[in-house]
Amino acid sequence: MKKVLTFLKKEPMLTVSVLAAIISLFITPPKADFFTKIDWHTLGTLFMMLTVLEGFKQENIFRPVIRFGTKFKTMAILSMFLVFGVFFSSMFVTNDVSLIIFVPLTILLFRAGGKEHYILPVITFENIAAIRGSLLMPFGSPQNLFLFEQSGKSAGNFIFMMSPLCVSSGILLILFILFLYRKDIKEEILYTDENVTKDWAPKLRHRRIGYLVLFVMIIWTIVSRTKQWPFAILAVIIAVAILNIRLFLKVDYVLLVTFLCFFIFSSAITGNPKISEFLQKVVTGREYFSVIVLSQFISNVPATIVLYPFTENFKALIYGADTAGLCSLIGSLASVINYRIYVREYPENGMKFIKVFTLISWIFFLIVVIPGFLLAQYLSG
Repeated sequence: MKKVLTFLKKEPMLTVSVLAAIISLFITPPKADFFTKIDWHTLGTLFMMLTVLEGFKQENIFRPVIRFGTKFKTMAILSMFLVFGVFFSSMFVTNDVSLIIFVPLTILLFRAGGKEHYILPVITFENIAAIRGSLLMPFGSPQNLFLFEQSGKSAGNFIFMMSPLCVSSGILLILFILFLYRKDIKEEILYTDENVTKDWAPKLRHRRIGYLVLFVMIIWTIVSRTKQWPFAILAVIIAVAILNIRLFLKVDYVLLVTFLCFFIFSSAITGNPKISEFLQKVVTGREYFSVIVLSQFISNVPATIVLYPFTENFKALIYGADTAGLCSLIGSLASVINYRIYVREYPENGMKFIKVFTLISWIFFLIVVIPGFLLAQYLSG
């Protein structure tokens, strides 16, 4: 029991998600079709990404990006490169994937350069960049994809509608980075860890090629919206078993279980008739703040799905959903991914992450929340 309690203390997000799932099952007892409502597609895609990117980590496949990053000799410029790497890549490979790629690189580079005290604020900036960069594209985030398909809007119209939020967020991120290094804008970083630029092992070339092929397949699966994604999961399992079966032991299954519990919670809550009736009464005309508040309990993806049927102002709903992730870890499951990547490297700093994340994200949130609301009302229709 002591070991279990110690484990749960180190994994607060897992603890919260498990408790939420258990409580929700008492609120809405599961029916025969309960588990069919869980987003297995997202869970399967996350499993593929976590597995293959763990292979990237083991085989040092990001070496070219890391070496390119080491060319930046000041912390401000390096941070700009990393944060906006997330910002722009999230538009095309989703906010979750961009964080899975860039947060480990940030930790590696800052640790190698003796700048670990900057890791927390910078990966928080990256979290904001993932949330606010991905909002530009229809496929940048799950809630955008859902609302894009429901709205019937053209891609061009959608991008035009989201561009004010994206551009203003990019400008704000630059200001946040400059403020972080305000005491010495030219603060240098020198890499003392030789492992940061270590060479590839020639004999393991087949693994690197294999993981790269799998990564391209996963990105295609995400972007193409193919219904054949179960076969992609099977292909990853078979390929990794051949390349390095021990890799399965290193996958972050805690993150997968955390996501599963949140999906169970949202399925149970949305399946309750009384809760649905209540939402119908309070949401109409209050879409922007309704989705922000509800997202803090079930995250912005299920909150968007729950509230869409009761929505009259489409823009208010999508603007709110793409702002909700700035309030708390639960507000966006991309933030949970960020948290998990960090605590795997620094397991004793879970609460410290939450404190820094909450402070910086809330400052950003307070700056953008009212302009976003006014813009949604001005463009309503």
